[in-house]
Amino acid sequence: MKILLAFFLLHLTIGNLGQRANTQPNYVLIMADDLGIGDLGCYGNTTLRTPHIDSLAKDGVTLTQHIAAAALCTPSRAAVLTGRYPIRSGMTSFRRIGVYIFAAGSGGLPTNETTFVKLLKEQGYSTGLIGKWHLGLNCESSEDHCHHPLWHGFDYFYGLPLTNLRNCKPNGGNIIIVGARSTVRTAVQVVIVALITLLLLCLLGLVSMPWKALGFLFLAVTLLLAALLLFFSQFRNLNCILMRNRRIIQQPFTCENLTQRMTSEATSFMGRNADRPFLLFMSFIPVHTALYASPEFLGKSKHGLYGDSVEEMDWSVGQILATLEMLNLSRRTLVYFTSDQGAHIEEISESGEVHGGWNGIYKGGKSTNWEGGIRVPGLLRWSGVLTAGRSIDEPTSNMDLFPTIVKLSKAAMPGDRIIDGRDLMPLLLGDVQHSEHEFLFHYCNSYLSAVRWHPRHSSSVWKAHLFTPNFNPEGTQGCFDTHVCLCYGNYVSRHDPPLLYDLSCDPTESSPVTPASEPQYHQILDVMREAVERHRGTLTPVPDQLTINNIIWKPWLQPCCSTMWELCHCDNDTNSSTALNGTTD
Repeated sequence: MKILLAFFLLHLTIGNLGQRANTQPNYVLIMADDLGIGDLGCYGNTTLRTPHIDSLAKDGVTLTQHIAAAALCTPSRAAVLTGRYPIRSGMTSFRRIGVYIFAAGSGGLPTNETTFVKLLKEQGYSTGLIGKWHLGLNCESSEDHCHHPLWHGFDYFYGLPLTNLRNCKPNGGNIIIVGARSTVRTAVQVVIVALITLLLLCLLGLVSMPWKALGFLFLAVTLLLAALLLFFSQFRNLNCILMRNRRIIQQPFTCENLTQRMTSEATSFMGRNADRPFLLFMSFIPVHTALYASPEFLGKSKHGLYGDSVEEMDWSVGQILATLEMLNLSRRTLVYFTSDQGAHIEEISESGEVHGGWNGIYKGGKSTNWEGGIRVPGLLRWSGVLTAGRSIDEPTSNMDLFPTIVKLSKAAMPGDRIIDGRDLMPLLLGDVQHSEHEFLFHYCNSYLSAVRWHPRHSSSVWKAHLFTPNFNPEGTQGCFDTHVCLCYGNYVSRHDPPLLYDLSCDPTESSPVTPASEPQYHQILDVMREAVERHRGTLTPVPDQLTINNIIWKPWLQPCCSTMWELCHCDNDTNSSTALNGTTD
């Protein structure tokens, strides 16, 4: 009898453990890079074919006011993982460059930041990141990996520690020259004019300078220019890196079938973890330039290489969804699709082909806080839990992913820091009709540039711009002279009083509200000013991770799979990868 009782209790315990594992949902989080909200069929596009992404809208919930916490890659991704405005973690810049552009920089997501990935790992989840990271790598040596994804909760990483850049594709162009074209041109002209002027003054006897010293000066300038040219000629080898966990497996990475390789890694990860709760973060490389597409998709879309890349990404989403179905995991998995920010409309190839996406009816694009820069796709599917085909027209944020996942997984929310995201589940389930976000604050790098207010019991969504970028050329929707819009000085126009829009009736931000058109104009702005002051009162000083010192190239931090003399070159990414046979480095 005692044996039977012990057997019964053991069986009950095992059953409860199995039930607990089954009740822990899986998460497949899919993030495109620089995808415009207008590029998807479910958001109105009629010429790009995105049936698999569109199926998430058909079978799930569509968020029509889903807002990125930043309009650039690095700060936006930091916000997603931490649930916090990136200004709180130091992942914003007070200067021109707001993202990491060298793999050998020392800045990155601080280790004292809590990601939802860390919290899920503590709950027994298997966690994997496939694709782009762009949140730093090393601190003091080339192998300390202090900012690596594995330090932030991921068990497995296959992807790019930096990002995809024009330089990463042979003949794809040079992002440094494109982004700083006017600055570089001015600097070179100033140096040349200064040297010629000095030479003439010496020849005329107006300035006394030993010819040997003048010769050394010319030699030093020549050597400096030669060193810079050599460095930029090796930019691809130094920065275009593919890693598996902490090991570099391809340097520089090749674009051929890269999306297909990433897809294989993603589906293999799900297959390996089908019997335990898992979180897969599929962080796509497309459609950030340099654009690429596999041979099966090349030349097949109506929108050139950009369209080919979008349609291949849609195929990849289809493979991921099919794998969930094959593993019988669809009803246990919350799938989320978004983009890190709006489309990069200034992306024009050297041959004149448009390599940026479409932001639909919305003004501006990547790097701006006009709606085109921050309003992104927000699609969530959880079969059997979320009502299929539902659309929610309430302000939500990509920071909301943090509390939503943490609470669903029964993990404890951090009590030692402010979490700016809000749990989406009550809104998604229809338990509430109003977003918890009464205010959202929009930063251009480290500068607060706009505020959004959705009053309780009102359909209005007010947005006040404190400053806006100066588009160049005038009449366009972007800053083509600097490749992205900047956030300070003569690059912006400041507004006092702020430009005020009601997005509920003017989503294109084309007609500012005035005291004559809105009786409550001054009261609205007063409420928003008070909200700004309260928000600023919650900010505390933190180390700036995007200072010049943190983003510049440091040779002792350079990741290298061979030697510098061999130009850091290797290719160990084979079809028999460890991701496919179930082992890891």
